[in-house]
Formats: sequence, C-alpha cells, structure tokens
Amino acid sequence: ATNFGDSRYNDQLQLSISADFLAKEQNFYQQTLQRLGTIDLDPVSDTPHLMAEILQYELETRLAKFPFRFERIPFQQFDGLPLTFAQLGSGASSQPFKTAEDYDNWLKRVDAFTVWCQVAISRFREGIAEDYVLPRVLVEKMVAQMLDKTIVTDDPTQSLFYQPIDKLPDSISPAEKARLTAAYRRAIEVQLIPAYQELGEFLRDEYLPHARQSTGILSLKGGREQYQYWVGNWTTTRLTPEEIFELGEQEVARITAEMEQVKQLMGYGDQSLAEFFEFLRSDPQFKPFQSPEEVLDFFRGLQAKLEPALAREFLKKPKTPFEIRRTEAFREKTASAEYMPGSADGSRPGIFYCPIPDAKQYNITSGMESLFLHEALPGHHYQVSLQQENQQLPKFARFLWYGAYGEGWALYCESMGEELGLYTDPRQKIGALGDEMHRAIRLVVDVGMHWKGWTREQALDYMMAHEPISKDGAVAEIERYMAYTAQALSYKIGQLTIRQLRRSCEQRLGDDFSLPAFHDQVLRN
Repeated sequence: ATNFGDSRYNDQLQLSISADFLAKEQNFYQQTLQRLGTIDLDPVSDTPHLMAEILQYELETRLAKFPFRFERIPFQQFDGLPLTFAQLGSGASSQPFKTAEDYDNWLKRVDAFTVWCQVAISRFREGIAEDYVLPRVLVEKMVAQMLDKTIVTDDPTQSLFYQPIDKLPDSISPAEKARLTAAYRRAIEVQLIPAYQELGEFLRDEYLPHARQSTGILSLKGGREQYQYWVGNWTTTRLTPEEIFELGEQEVARITAEMEQVKQLMGYGDQSLAEFFEFLRSDPQFKPFQSPEEVLDFFRGLQAKLEPALAREFLKKPKTPFEIRRTEAFREKTASAEYMPGSADGSRPGIFYCPIPDAKQYNITSGMESLFLHEALPGHHYQVSLQQENQQLPKFARFLWYGAYGEGWALYCESMGEELGLYTDPRQKIGALGDEMHRAIRLVVDVGMHWKGWTREQALDYMMAHEPISKDGAVAEIERYMAYTAQALSYKIGQLTIRQLRRSCEQRLGDDFSLPAFHDQVLRN
C-alpha cells in the first residue's frame, strides 16, 4: 500500500512468510473466487466482464502457488524484504518522512521487521531440512548485502537508516526532533544492526554450507513443475519451455544479422562479432564519462530530447512527476537500472534509478538510449502511471502488475527508438540491438538453466558470445535469472505480442491507423 501512495498502513508490516498469514491469504483468495462466481455482470458493457476475467485469472494463479511452498526461500540477492526495507528506511523510496507521525510509523515497522527476520531464518532452516535451498553463488552475494557497512556499522549515524534523521523537516519541533533522534539511534543500534547482522551470519555460517552447487530449479524436488508454473505466471501464455527456447534462438539469429549490418556501418566489417563485442567493451573511446553526474546528465538530456516526440506519439501524458536518481550505494554493486513507481495521487514521483559504481567504466555503447526508453520514458513511467491514474478501472486493476504486459510494453518502447528520434548515433543503435539481444538471450538461458540443466558457466558463455556485455554485467544478469525464475521471459514474449497487435491493426485499418490511438488503447487497461 505504501508503494502505491496509500498511507493507511505505513506503520504495519505483514509477516507474509508466516504460516498464519499464508493460511489467511489462501483462504481470502478462495472466498473471493467463490464470491466472484455469484456476481451478475452487466450484459451490455464489456469492461465488467474483462475485469472479472482478469480477477479470476489473478486469483487462480495466486492459489496455484501455495502447494510449492515458495516461502522456504524468503528472499534472495535480487529481491526480498531485507533489500526493500533498507530502501524504505533510507528515506529515498516510498516511505514518507514528513511528519513526526511518519517517523513513528517507521519505528513500528522496524519492530515488525525484526520479527520477520526471525521467521525468515526459520523458513530457511525448513529449506535446509528439505534440501530446498538457493545456489551457493547467490548466498555469497546475500551475505555481503546483509553485512554491508552502510547497514551493519559501529556508528549508527553512518547507517543508511539514519538518513531520515539527517533530513528532519523544520516543521517538526525541537523537542520532537530530539525524541525521534534518540529513538532512531536506539532502533538502529538495538534492532536493525543486530537483525541484519544475524541474517548475514546465519546465511554465512549455517545456510551457506548447505547451499546447492546446481544452477537452476530443475535440481530441486518438483523443480520442473515449479518452472512450468513460473513460465505461465510471467508470460501469461500457454507456451512451453521448449517453444520459448526455440523462439529465443530464432530471435538471437535475427538480431545477430542486424548487428552485422551496424558493425559494417561503423567501419569494423573485418572483425568478427566476438572481436567487435570485445572492442566495444574495452576501448576507452566508448567510456567517455568522468563522474556519476555526467552519466545522469546524459539521461537528463534524453528526457528533454524525448518530450516533443512523446507529445506527438501519445494521446496522454502521466500526471505523476518523474525523476532521475543514482542508485543507493548499499545496493549499487549488484543492482540493475530500474524504475520505482510513483504514487497514484502524484505526491511521490516515479523514479528512474541508475547504478553507477564506476562512472569511468560506464560504456556509451551499453544501450543508454534504449535503457531510458524502457525503464523511464515512455516505458515503465507511462505504463505504470497511466494505469494507476485511470479512475475508470477498479482499484485492484489500477495496481495490478503482469510481467508480460509491463515488461513487454517497455521493450516495445525500445523498438520505437527511431520513431522517437533516437538511435541516430550508430553507437546507440548497436547498444539498442544489444539490449534487444539481451532479452532474446534471456529466453534461451533462462530455459537452459531451469529446464535443460545448463550450468551457470554455460549460460555466461552463451550470453557473452552473443552480446557486448562485460563479464561482471553478465554475472549479475545470469545470477538474477537464477534467483528470479522465469521473470526474464516476460520481456520478449510481451514485446513480440504487442508488435503483432500493432501489425494487425495497421493491416486492418490501413490509412485510418493512428499510432497515438493504438498506444492509448494498449495503455488503457
């Protein structure tokens, strides 16, 4: 609720992995599904029927997860409450810190978080007992995250959780400031540092020795059935893993041919693609940035350049404000660029986060324009914001997320680069092709690891052979897919579907086809 701008529960944190919560959650879905079947819908309007179908699909999909007992892995290095809790507590995310009540609300959440950590450890232990554990390489990353010096520190004022105290609003009285400062120091020293330290030490000393050497979930009991569930969940299709793998190989071949053309255009036709990729990765001319601010300025320039084109190709512009920020230091080393949605009421902006651990290594051929089209404008910011702002939708649909729709739309936006006046520089065009190739490769390596038994090293070799990505970048991506099963499939499957819908509309409507109207229809519901 906090992420969506609903402040009613800012002092609460559900024990979402506890047996009691899970039983209540399952019962709620079952009862809601039963009630849905008794509702008489308006026979004239299509919208209620569509929303009912969506709600039924959502409830059935959520109910289907319970037999797998995914709570035995409460979080991993890419996603989970300990990471998002640190973002919230830093004051840089959706948790508000404007009034004394806001600050007190956070302290109540801290109380609940310490309990959640204990439940998480017990869940991890269940996983150990049942040989349902994470890969060792991922656990090693998690240990470093939990024990990061911005969280586990001898000086509470240096903790990222102290940052809201450094920014106490002037509207709060001196007496209240003193009270809150003391309370936050105590919470950091007595609750947060010990909680993260215990998580880190548990993962290092008890869980890591039991972590698996295998890469995909195929090696887990019921792993094949779990992968089929996640494929359906993330793609919203009935495509089989084998079909997705074949589609991925076809897309890799198509994009490779386009890369060859751009390589020729840039004057490097005598190099093989592998040599060309290495050249793009390593040559200093492609690393022009000297500071993080220069990287951020590049993206700010893109925003200004895109505004006129977006006004031309879209009927509606989100009311939600938009900002560009650098990723927080505590998670920058393992983070990818991402979009953090704003609130539906516009009080909190949508944020494009960009990790810049070393600006001098930031490569201009990495697809900076396509990245911005995807994560920022029009990509996620338009889709998420317009959906949240659409009062014609029932509330559950305004805040619903489907990977194939959201990520498919964002990847479709990348394919619009030339229509929006970008990709005129061949360095950006090769970067855009690299980004599209990246999503095609995901179809191959995700299925490869979780369905075909590929090792982490096989997936890394395949990725680095087919796109200009650094070794560190490839490792971060492959380990993300290891943790976030089948999520990576949603991008390409969704994009291809939207492109096909557009082609169908163009063919049927001919001269009457309107691209802004098409975009409006896709983003409407």
